Amino acid sequence: MCGAPVDLSFRNISSLTEALTEEPTSGVRPLKRNSESKYLSCSLRLNNNNITDLCDLQKTVSHFLSQPSHLAWLDLSFNKLTHIDQVLCQLHSLRVLYLHGNSISILSEVDRLTVLPHLQSITLHGNPIETNKTYRNRAISVLPRLKTMDFSAVTQQERVMANIWHRSSKTPRRASRQILP
Repeated sequence: MCGAPVDLSFRNISSLTEALTEEPTSGVRPLKRNSESKYLSCSLRLNNNNITDLCDLQKTVSHFLSQPSHLAWLDLSFNKLTHIDQVLCQLHSLRVLYLHGNSISILSEVDRLTVLPHLQSITLHGNPIETNKTYRNRAISVLPRLKTMDFSAVTQQERVMANIWHRSSKTPRRASRQILP
């Protein structure tokens, strides 16, 4: 079922509605279609475009893939996304998500992805959130099934440190008592 990726990269697409009129690039592996002319793939490349929001993502996935609920690999890198849209949380079979090279600036939005039970690999580097010193710890702690982040393996030591960081960041800090004379 998982054939070659449906590749809509480098198309200057600014909205996912525009993607519906595009014909995917043929790669080394030929794209196969079913009787409804939908692609037998579980991968979708929308990278290196000008996409600013994901409001029509479900429609786009359903338009191209024969089994949209089986989408396992989604590349949205090098677009103009500013948020991790809630629509990504509906992609329950997603294993790989590339979001690098966008404009995501709110680190806590990574928390939304905790509902994805199979997410094993994510890229977020090249976004403003990368400048936050807790960036990697936070992502690893809220996405416990990650095996790779930003094309780098998540080590057991990193996982332990991220969990320690996560627990300590949730512990309310007590205000120091001032001793009055």
